[in-house]
Amino acid sequence: MLPAGELRSEFLMQLEAFLDPPQELGARRIFMMSGGTFAGPRLRGEIMAGGDWVLLRADGVAELDIRMTLRSAGGQLVYASCRGLFDVAPEIRTRIARGEDVDPGEYYFRTALVFETAAEELRWLNRLLAAGVGKRTAAGMVTDVFAIR
Repeated sequence: MLPAGELRSEFLMQLEAFLDPPQELGARRIFMMSGGTFAGPRLRGEIMAGGDWVLLRADGVAELDIRMTLRSAGGQLVYASCRGLFDVAPEIRTRIARGEDVDPGEYYFRTALVFETAAEELRWLNRLLAAGVGKRTAAGMVTDVFAIR
């Protein structure tokens, strides 16, 4: 059986989000966003609101449920919904919490993103699936987002 097609990607934007300390609910942690920005070749702006509803599984992998509202430089609103996985060894997590700049190649932080907007000039976002390669920082996260073509 031959594959139906080849995946190609194109850099869409970099998201940088600042996270408040987590709300701890046992296996569930909720991180609210306290701001952030996004920038890419076709769009830029700020993160208006958002959060990450993390579920820590028994195997140590965290399931991510990230939702945020973006406001473009032109004032248009975009809703982003992201599902993903974060797999990091405890010693790496400690280094990140101490503020060390840890190479994201030392852990796994990937997301799948979909977008929703009513803004005519940004409706092309409604028609794509994107993949994110994340980096955790002491203050939050930085994710490079790629449109899958």
